[in-house]
Amino acid sequence: MITLYSWGTPNGNKLHIMLEELGLQYRLVPVNLGRGEQRNPEFVKVSPNAKIPAIVDPRGPDGRTVTLAESGAILIYLAETHGQFMSADPVERLAILQWIMFEMAHVGPMIGQLHHFQASAPAGNDYAIERYRKEGDRMLSVMETRLRASPYLASGDYSIADICTWPWIRSWVHTTKQDIGARPALMRWYDTINERQAVRKAVRITDELRENGGVR
Repeated sequence: MITLYSWGTPNGNKLHIMLEELGLQYRLVPVNLGRGEQRNPEFVKVSPNAKIPAIVDPRGPDGRTVTLAESGAILIYLAETHGQFMSADPVERLAILQWIMFEMAHVGPMIGQLHHFQASAPAGNDYAIERYRKEGDRMLSVMETRLRASPYLASGDYSIADICTWPWIRSWVHTTKQDIGARPALMRWYDTINERQAVRKAVRITDELRENGGVR
C-alpha cells in the first residue's frame, strides 16, 4: 500500500485527487505545516526539500520500494505505473508534460506567493501582493486561451496536467479570494473537474486536513 505524506494545500490536493481517481488504497500521513512537522528529520528522509506531498510505494518497478517527492514527479510516476491519465501518444505525452511544467513553474508559485503575502507577511507589502495577483491573473488568461481550443489542458482527454493545475485554480478562488473573471472556457473546465466524484472526495480530505491545524 502506498503511504502518502500530505497536508491541506493545493499540492497535497493533487495527490489526493490522483489516488482517488486511480481508486487505490493508501495510507495518509498528515504532515502539519502549521506545526513545522515538514522539518522533522524522519520526514526529510522522505522529502529532502521538506515539502509535501511525498510518497513511499513498496511495490515500485521490479518490486523495489519507490520514495518520491515533488507533486509533478509523483503524478507522472503514478500515471505511468497505472496506465491512466497519461497518453500513450508521444506528442500528447509531451503536451501533458508541458502543461505540468507550466503549473509547477508558474501557476502554483504565483498563486502561492500571493497567498503568502496576503496571509503571512507583515503589513506594507502592497507591491508584492499586486505583483503576484497580476501574474496569477495572467496565468488564468493563458489557460483561457488554451481551453478555448481544447476541452482539457493537454488534449481532449482529462489528464494529470489537469489534476496538477485544478487545485491551484481552486485556491485562487477559495484561498486568495480572487475572481476567475470573464473566462468562460476556464470556468467550464473548472466546473467539469469539480463535478468528478474523485475530486469531490479529495477536496473533502484536503479541507479536513486544513481545518485540523491551518496552512502556511
